[in-house]
Amino acid sequence: MTSILSLDHLVLTVADIDATVAFYSKLGMTAATFHPADGTSRTALKFGNQKINLHLAGAEFEPKAHRATPGSADLCFLVTSDPTDTLNAYGIQIVDGPVTRTGATGPITSIYIRDPDGNLVELGVVI
Repeated sequence: MTSILSLDHLVLTVADIDATVAFYSKLGMTAATFHPADGTSRTALKFGNQKINLHLAGAEFEPKAHRATPGSADLCFLVTSDPTDTLNAYGIQIVDGPVTRTGATGPITSIYIRDPDGNLVELGVVI
């Protein structure tokens, strides 16, 4: 029987790729252009060994989510320290937190923000 090993990437459908890259760059991700076998150029956000592929709303790559819609995601990223100062420095509004939550590996202290498309982004520090 096959079992899941890890998450390789996820896809966000966005209204504006440049705005999304600018936002997530403030959180420490880097933009990368990659060229799949079909000859197209695509944009991704990289952090650690993971990436988020970006699809422009209305021009998504096939195959795609059944209802590819900007603002429909709820994401949680683990961070190395309390992100409040960074968020304040960039004028990013905190929606909620800090609050204690349970992450995949145990307790985390989370702060919630929204990206340019309205996706809920949770930034969690392992307790």
